[in-house]
Amino acid sequence: MDEPRVRVMVVDDHPMWRDAVERDLEAAGFTVVATAATGTEAVNRAAAARPQVVVLDLQIPEPNGVEVTAAVLGADPSARVLILSASGEQDDVLEAVKAGATGYLVKSASREELVDAVRRVAEGDSVFTPGLAGLVLGEFRRMQTPETPPGEQLTTRETEILKLVAKGLSYKQIAERLVLSHRTVQNHVQNTLRKLQMHNRVELTRYAIEQGLDD
Repeated sequence: MDEPRVRVMVVDDHPMWRDAVERDLEAAGFTVVATAATGTEAVNRAAAARPQVVVLDLQIPEPNGVEVTAAVLGADPSARVLILSASGEQDDVLEAVKAGATGYLVKSASREELVDAVRRVAEGDSVFTPGLAGLVLGEFRRMQTPETPPGEQLTTRETEILKLVAKGLSYKQIAERLVLSHRTVQNHVQNTLRKLQMHNRVELTRYAIEQGLDD
């Protein structure tokens, strides 16, 4: 039985670029349930179409991509946001991640990289253009969290998976390394998020690094 197609929304104020991304994703087996050209359109259409992944440009007519990210995830915490932007500036990347984006690609990425990123983000992975991942992790190393949830409540397996998450491995890579199913790894991560009262993989990675689990 075929798995249901991942529902995607594409947000960009350049019609040709927006149409090209939509075509590429449809050809790769995704269902594009909505498109938008402005922040206001994006927020309204996301609420109506309920996409699983929003592919979003940062530089769109107000509200901007960071504000749209926060609004979309505030309305539907199960959604995932993948930024696809011409900007690779540090401030833009970090603002998007702080708003809840779990992926960030620059527009020079190939079609294959985009398709792979949408698929991985839909599965719960975080995906960053090479070079940006180190930037994000480096920034999280410098950020201090006043209250760190206790890690003692995690099982041995959950801690083992958390260490691999901190090292940047995808769920698929973790599953292969530990000889587990992809679904089992996802379930362990979801349990860990619940125990630590966190919401996404980015927060989990920051916590793991603060605990020194990426060594």
